[in-house]
Amino acid sequence: MDLKEFVQQSIGRWRSQRSAHHLAFAHFEEVRSTIDIIALDPQDPGVLEVCGLYQIDPASMESPFKMTWEGESDWDDEEDLSGSCILVPIPDPNYPQKGKLLRDRGYAETIPAIGQYSLNEEGIFTLITEYDRAAAEERIWFATPNLRFRVSQIKTRDGQGVTTASFSSEIRSLSS
Repeated sequence: MDLKEFVQQSIGRWRSQRSAHHLAFAHFEEVRSTIDIIALDPQDPGVLEVCGLYQIDPASMESPFKMTWEGESDWDDEEDLSGSCILVPIPDPNYPQKGKLLRDRGYAETIPAIGQYSLNEEGIFTLITEYDRAAAEERIWFATPNLRFRVSQIKTRDGQGVTTASFSSEIRSLSS
């Protein structure tokens, strides 16, 4: 599987159930959400804006997409678990299974972020993103075309400690 196939297989509406362990608070959280992933045209104004933000030539991108999500947590009824993010993969010209993932909004911190991705021969997509105060590592893979798994951990900036670890199962919604 290459990046283009991975993104194409991800397009759709997903029902997600995430279990997260917040180690700093010794708390376990359950989050249920709906995630929509749509392909974007490379000339989409939002895609071009993300490329401009990082001074990246838009010709170097492959398969840009947008994610939107809306969810609810059993931990905090007041927390807004909704948002959206434009993601622009920039493959490494020498190693097509690796590259950068530009985002207008990060995962661990809601600021623009650049992550380093790799896609191995088993189809496991790994994304590592360093932020100002933390670092996130995420792995996503498909068990079947309509079932995917995601594990993530948020580490301290120096990488010495894990603050959050989570596991998600995501099922594609086959009805509109």
